[in-house]
Amino acid sequence: MAQAQKGDKVKINYTGTLEDGTIFDSTLEMEECCDDSCDDDCTDEGCGCGDHEPGPMEMTIGDVPMFPQIDEALEGMAPGEKKIVVITAADAFGDYDEERVFSVPRSDLPEDMEVPEVGDEMVLVNDDEEEMGVAVIEVTDTEVTFDANHPLAGHDLSFELELVEIL
Repeated sequence: MAQAQKGDKVKINYTGTLEDGTIFDSTLEMEECCDDSCDDDCTDEGCGCGDHEPGPMEMTIGDVPMFPQIDEALEGMAPGEKKIVVITAADAFGDYDEERVFSVPRSDLPEDMEVPEVGDEMVLVNDDEEEMGVAVIEVTDTEVTFDANHPLAGHDLSFELELVEIL
């Protein structure tokens, strides 16, 4: 039986989970998505829709990997084979950094900006035109608190991989 090698184009299914079992992404159609409650912009925690349609993902092993550990795990796998790969926080999106949490007085926000709500994600631009993705984590009468950490920062990630096909 053929085994996947670096440079092979393959189709894979995967489910990414956190330490507590929460699904953060999957190529598999999840129950939560079967009731048409998810749409193209689905970001429901635990939904598993991620930012793609359910179904196997095509990729080339060794060509701009999701994570190098996934490429390494796929090498030598045969179609139908499954593996679990755990990627530590340090090797994934880094440790959670409290210094990336900051507050801005509401009076400093652009006048035409709607008051953000907790959970909103946005891109802030500083005076040097550098962009920073943030999530709103607190809103008071006087200030808005942003978190610039990646949503998965500080988490070990577990991927259940299945090699579906070598193309």
